[in-house]
Amino acid sequence: MQPNIQAFFDPVTWTVTYVVYDEPGGSCAVIDPVLDYDPKAGRTKTVSADKVIAFVTEQKLTVSWLLETHAHADHLSSADYLKGKLGGKTAIGDHIPVVQQTFKKLFNMEPQFATDGTQFDHLLAEGELFSVGKLTGKAISVSGHTPADMAYQFEDAIFIGDTLFMPDVGTARADFPGGDARQLYRSIRRLLDFPPETRLFMCHDYPPKDRSAQWQSTVAEERAHNIHVHDGVSEDQFVAMRTARDATLDMPVLILPSVQLNVRAGQMPSAEDNGVSYFKIPINVL
Repeated sequence: MQPNIQAFFDPVTWTVTYVVYDEPGGSCAVIDPVLDYDPKAGRTKTVSADKVIAFVTEQKLTVSWLLETHAHADHLSSADYLKGKLGGKTAIGDHIPVVQQTFKKLFNMEPQFATDGTQFDHLLAEGELFSVGKLTGKAISVSGHTPADMAYQFEDAIFIGDTLFMPDVGTARADFPGGDARQLYRSIRRLLDFPPETRLFMCHDYPPKDRSAQWQSTVAEERAHNIHVHDGVSEDQFVAMRTARDATLDMPVLILPSVQLNVRAGQMPSAEDNGVSYFKIPINVL
């Protein structure tokens, strides 16, 4: 059965959230949902997430899974909010403990914060199959951007997280803690070994000024035209390019609040004795 796919693009964080479903009245998975966040005020909103809720409700869908491709550094996850409203199980790749250990140390998180992934309902292993109603999904490890990146395949459609972007934008960065440009290249080539007609769905688009946002490509298009990793680009060439380029990039605007929330499966840090939750800002560390 071919999946039905509805995309929601957030122009503030350039993120695409997907609802993948078998049929109206059936079951769905929500991939990479966004929680709106104003960094100037430290205030969250649920405008983006509520659009997903409206669509799921309109289509009379039952949420099976809330899937994260990785612990994002550029937007906050609304997975916990959606779970409270729609149900479903939160899931991420089973290497998330490595990421949690890194950021627990960086942010000096509370001692009781577990670094075993138990904040998520399920940790998906490489090659693991899971059901979304009449659809079967498959987890594909695509580490490199972070150690825990997962892509999700439904028939000829793969949701590839932060690996490839649209051909004219290139590839994801690999300089976050635990990132590895060489491993990213190998993960990308793994994706590009799928049949040419395989559809690839991006987690982000950062479009040049001469086009509007897009988020769907194919293996053939990426192999022929991706500016960073088209056919003929060697691993060493890619690593040299990626390393040099990453050295010029600023940190994402929302990296500090995002990772603190996202390693918790979208749950806010525990409130302190005044009833308020806080994100930390480490000084002169990143």
